[in-house]
Amino acid sequence: MTVLHVDLRGLLLDYAGVLDEPGMAALARAVRATGVRTAVVSNADQLSEPGLVDEFDAVVLSGVVGFAKPDAEIYRLTARRLGLDPGECVFVDDLRRNVDGAVAAGMVGVHHSDRDSTLMELEALYGVQLGC
Repeated sequence: MTVLHVDLRGLLLDYAGVLDEPGMAALARAVRATGVRTAVVSNADQLSEPGLVDEFDAVVLSGVVGFAKPDAEIYRLTARRLGLDPGECVFVDDLRRNVDGAVAAGMVGVHHSDRDSTLMELEALYGVQLGC
């Protein structure tokens, strides 16, 4: 049996419960600095920190696009906006049902519980030392 390895080139992060935690925005910047394209995916109409938009390659808000996590279409749309296939992306969320939705769309899912464990998973998945 042949196993195909797909390079992971995208990182999608939830806002509330992930990016709003101390150190997580810095972690996202560190991943982006390695050449990985990054996006915020949120079930909100707007971000409480508008400046965050400039730190990501895409921001997808359910209140704007008309469908919400865990609907697979929001993950597919975000991947398209990054110029990637869903299978090239990792999605991080603190809610298991949203991670399951991303996995159903073809992404690698990371269930976020704390910054250190998410950092370790992302370093393993992308094969990099983020040092943050």
